[in-house]
Amino acid sequence: MSAFSAITLVLDGPLAVATLARPPVNAIDEAWLECLDEALAALERAEGVATLLLRSSERTFCAGADLALMRSRFASLEGRSQMVAFVRKLQRVYARLERLPQATLAEIGGAALGGGLELALACDFRIAAEDARLGLPEARLGLVPGAGGTQRLTRIAGEALARRLILRGEVLEGREAAALQLVHWAVPATELASRARSLAAELASIPAAALAACKRCIGAAARGADGYEAEVEATASLLANPETQRRVREFLEKKR
Repeated sequence: MSAFSAITLVLDGPLAVATLARPPVNAIDEAWLECLDEALAALERAEGVATLLLRSSERTFCAGADLALMRSRFASLEGRSQMVAFVRKLQRVYARLERLPQATLAEIGGAALGGGLELALACDFRIAAEDARLGLPEARLGLVPGAGGTQRLTRIAGEALARRLILRGEVLEGREAAALQLVHWAVPATELASRARSLAAELASIPAAALAACKRCIGAAARGADGYEAEVEATASLLANPETQRRVREFLEKKR
């Protein structure tokens, strides 16, 4: 287990579990963000890890920016410049999460608001408690969801829903978020941890190289790049992979 002050990272074979652990609400400040960055760097170096489960030790998944940080910087030009730099770093770290080769799953047991929802949106999958609260309320404060929220929510949910949620600062419960496809699954709170762990284990049973290759190809499609050529390159690489060869041989033997 690696501890990064506000975040713990446990590697268990092909499954990694990162737990946000800054009481009481996992408020985002520079130290918290540095911890997340270090945990992601450790995952990039880890070999054989197929899946990351991102969860919280608190009742809140992540409530967004630290209010004390905002108070200390809001009133001065220098402070506001520091906040802009902080938003740039948030974007960079969340993009690092999005680019991980591992399949990533956010387990949302409580409020995921502002930067907290933006964190979850950077994951491949989201599972939420039915009564969890999710939203990007920044516009109500005269702000913008600047840690990638306008971009990822639009890509994930479409322009119409992004306009509804962001411009109104609307906060949804998990069950409604699932109906609108903002999260993939919504389950009773009592079942969330077990369902999330089961999903993560299922993903971890898939070869890490295949997951990483599939993510690259999907990313190419999302960027409008040549995803067809990416598929060919991935196929060539995976066909030579010993794990792929073993699985294909076993599959073909069973079909005989």
